[in-house]
Amino acid sequence: MKVHMLIHTGEEPSKCSECEYTSKRNEDLKVHMRKHLSEKPYKCNECEYSTIRAGDLKLHMQKHSGEKPYKCSECAYSCTRFGNLKIHMRTHTGEKPYKCSVCDYACTVSGSLIGHM
Repeated sequence: MKVHMLIHTGEEPSKCSECEYTSKRNEDLKVHMRKHLSEKPYKCNECEYSTIRAGDLKLHMQKHSGEKPYKCSECAYSCTRFGNLKIHMRTHTGEKPYKCSVCDYACTVSGSLIGHM
């Protein structure tokens, strides 16, 4: 709750001593500091890849295994990231959440709107 309340105050008590990075959580600062120390404790046992985050290593390992755990319920599409599946589903629903403020153009991904501008 204490960390959650910081969202409302805008206060970011954890500050990096090496750069301008700030965070509301000490754990996020610890992960950030690994960038400055070149410490990458999570290492792939298949190749030379290493990272500062366990989740990044898990995602990387899917490249070796070919695992694509997120599957579309409408077609054969599958992917490694839930966010990509969410974007893909817009092809089936027709949802176009990114709209041009000047004309009627609308699209499924923000990058397309940026390109349109």
